[in-house]
Amino acid sequence: MALKSEAVRPLRVGVAGIGIMGSNHARVLASLPEAELVAVADPDTAQAQRVASFLGCEAVADHHALLALGLDAVIVAAPTHLHHPVALDVIRAGTSVLVEKPVASTVAEGREIVEAARAKGVTLMIGHVERFNPAVQAVKKAIEGEELLSIAITRVGPFPPRMSNVGVVIDLAVHDIDLIRWFTGSDIAEVQPQTSSAVAEREDIALLQFRTVSGVLAHINTNWLTPFKARTVHVATRKKYVMGDLLTRQVTECFDYRPDGSYSMRHLPVAYAEPLRMELEQFLEAVRTGKAPPVTGDEGVASLEIAIDCLAPRADASSSAERRRAVG
Repeated sequence: MALKSEAVRPLRVGVAGIGIMGSNHARVLASLPEAELVAVADPDTAQAQRVASFLGCEAVADHHALLALGLDAVIVAAPTHLHHPVALDVIRAGTSVLVEKPVASTVAEGREIVEAARAKGVTLMIGHVERFNPAVQAVKKAIEGEELLSIAITRVGPFPPRMSNVGVVIDLAVHDIDLIRWFTGSDIAEVQPQTSSAVAEREDIALLQFRTVSGVLAHINTNWLTPFKARTVHVATRKKYVMGDLLTRQVTECFDYRPDGSYSMRHLPVAYAEPLRMELEQFLEAVRTGKAPPVTGDEGVASLEIAIDCLAPRADASSSAERRRAVG
């Protein structure tokens, strides 16, 4: 008679930072059978208590109190300038960590986080949740094995109803920089940014052009001035043209071009799933198995470096691009 396998113990997880994104992380974790949401932490104790009461977990004041609870993993969803000190404390405690994008405020801080996780042997994943959007994954599948020519991404919307210590490049475009690198499997060699501050202290309009090491041309249009949200991805390959709407999750493929200018078109199947749930499930799987997470610390740092290049003086951005091209 075969013995039943022992049930896998849920991983004990906490969330540091209970703003909009942190609250969503906590909500999803509370629903996952492979996780036990132990506690949430935020200096706004009233907010932490509200979330904790709703989800049935403990509320604490900071990440030090979280770590004292003996956790397997921590989600760092604090403001960007706190990612570096909080993530390092979590890693030094021997606890795996998912750090929301961007990984840190500077490339140097990001690299320090990556090296600390590598030295300690804990899982480090960066929260580029857009990779887990089913529409993005459908686009990725549609272009696999194709000769990519160009990528155009639009990510626009109204000014966010929260004060931010970053502009649209770090807040929004970093998503799409990551997608360009992921779609092409190539680093970015050339950066040609145009940014402007129309109504905000930091840039609220950005038109960013790139060339990857593999020769793909890419363009990102992002702003906080559009009265409605739009999230689209267009990819041209040698044989097809793929269009994805990341909000409606409709993906369309044009193919079979003919000399008379006609072509065939079809809608591609897109799975129904919450991106954040997929992201957290894969993070927990990486923690449990020790395998590399789907978005590594090195990838997070690479995308951050390119985003910062887009904000740097042209000479600095050019020299950084030259360094990447030499490495590539």
